[in-house]
Amino acid sequence: MRIVVAGATVSTYETLDALIRHSADVVGVLQLRNGSSHTVTGFAKLDELAALHGIPCATFRNINDAEIVEQVRQWQPDLIFVVGLSQLVRAEMMAIPARGCVGFHPTFLPGGRGRAPLAWLTLDAQPGAATFFLIDEGVDSGPIFVQETFEVTPEDYAADVERKLIEATGRALDRWLPELLSGVWNPRPQEEILATYNGRRSLDDGLLDWHQSSDEIHSLIRAASTPHPGAYTWYQGRKLIVWRAEFEKHLPWRGAVGRVLHVEPERGALVQVCDGLLWLTQVQFSDEAEPRSAETVLKVGIKLGFVVQDEVAALRTRVDDLEARLAKLEAPGDG
Repeated sequence: MRIVVAGATVSTYETLDALIRHSADVVGVLQLRNGSSHTVTGFAKLDELAALHGIPCATFRNINDAEIVEQVRQWQPDLIFVVGLSQLVRAEMMAIPARGCVGFHPTFLPGGRGRAPLAWLTLDAQPGAATFFLIDEGVDSGPIFVQETFEVTPEDYAADVERKLIEATGRALDRWLPELLSGVWNPRPQEEILATYNGRRSLDDGLLDWHQSSDEIHSLIRAASTPHPGAYTWYQGRKLIVWRAEFEKHLPWRGAVGRVLHVEPERGALVQVCDGLLWLTQVQFSDEAEPRSAETVLKVGIKLGFVVQDEVAALRTRVDDLEARLAKLEAPGDG
């Protein structure tokens, strides 16, 4: 079976590596170009692994570009693995392989179809699954070849979930590839009635609202953490990314929501939220290169985020002042 592998992430690398380990006939690799990698969570290069095993590798910006389609035609694959790629494979590319295109998704399909699965899994602290399926015209809706589940706990950060996913991906491939390469082809249809969908997430979805519960804030910090851009708040007009936080259940402190009540070198900065206290342990200003321990950045008494009414009032004062100056400039002279 002639196989092509396409993708852009650590999951793609794991898939290519497993195919090579199982002596599959990988005839070509498609790698997302480095210039497009800034939009990809967990980007991984494939060309060095491909070169090590004498496999030709082509780079692309869009997998459906005419020159990429033509290159794949020349490789004459029976199967294309499209793993770790958010781009949809169009009908022209899907029609090339004799057997079809295999997709990958890290949720227990048919639940959790759609976008940003790593973030949603971390946010919800629900079990995931390394799932390989036959791509069809729908969104993550094709029949399933193999699923390998993994647990996600309320303490896991996105990087922890990514690591568990990669380990589950290896187990799934080691279980399934020997069957596939021996000629077994028996994907099972998904139960459509059980399908759920997750929408895309963007940078501003990481904005922290200190009036939410400690559980909600902690979950968002975990979900938005590395390899994602990070949850964030505002401090003295600067964007402050919060990478890690811990619950505080015992200290008898109380303060205004969003205010820093205490700092400790070993723990960070203690912040009041609507139903309790959180330690912010690792933070980073958006214009800085490296994260820092929170107690080196935050001071007791400061308030995180913007107070909307105060900010509106300040803007109103500035507008009134500007209008007064403009009126004075436009007033007719004394003669």
